[in-house]
Amino acid sequence: MDATSQAGGATATAGGPVVGGQAGPADPLVPYLSADFPWYGLDEGWTGRRYLMQAGAGGPRPGTAPGGVDYGTLGHGEEPARQYEPRDMRRFAVVVTVARRDSRRSADNTGTLEATSASSAAWLAGSGLLAATWPGQLDRALRQDWLDQQSSLAWDLADDLDGPGWSTLSLPVNGLPQPFRYRESEYGWVLAGEAPGVMLGAFGRGVSAYGAGFATVPDLGAYTRS
Repeated sequence: MDATSQAGGATATAGGPVVGGQAGPADPLVPYLSADFPWYGLDEGWTGRRYLMQAGAGGPRPGTAPGGVDYGTLGHGEEPARQYEPRDMRRFAVVVTVARRDSRRSADNTGTLEATSASSAAWLAGSGLLAATWPGQLDRALRQDWLDQQSSLAWDLADDLDGPGWSTLSLPVNGLPQPFRYRESEYGWVLAGEAPGVMLGAFGRGVSAYGAGFATVPDLGAYTRS
């Protein structure tokens, strides 16, 4: 499992979508547009709000600049609570897209990152859910203990997708059924699997995973800046 953690006419590089409007240097679209893989979001069955969240970089790889985009998230519904905000019952679903990467050198060139897998998507989705749903009544010290404990559990679960902590759920990807590994907790749900060109994960709360469908995003202009 990859140890990387997080969470008018501009055109993305190969595999990316076309976006209306000129992207400036500080525009949050820039890292999404620089990706060399397709982005996925909920399909047209979702009629609510869509918004950009975060795109992240792993280590350098042959033929690309160091720190190229390797994964990112697109949000649907209400925005998950940010750090230090009250954790309420906001309704959201977040789709995590992870590029297919072979093993490669880390960004500081001191080690090797594992090849990405469905477990990479599961870990990013699981840690994203934790960040959005930790118990707001905990004080700072207890909150960190809780996050450390739950993050360790999320890592172990992500590394054992065939284990008893997961069930199988079939959901449409670009209109075709695709198997996912799925689990629920009191905090929400997480799923992970594969899609054409990428590894795919998702997490959410207050939005049913059973009714979800995924599709490549042809126009990131549908996603507002969060």
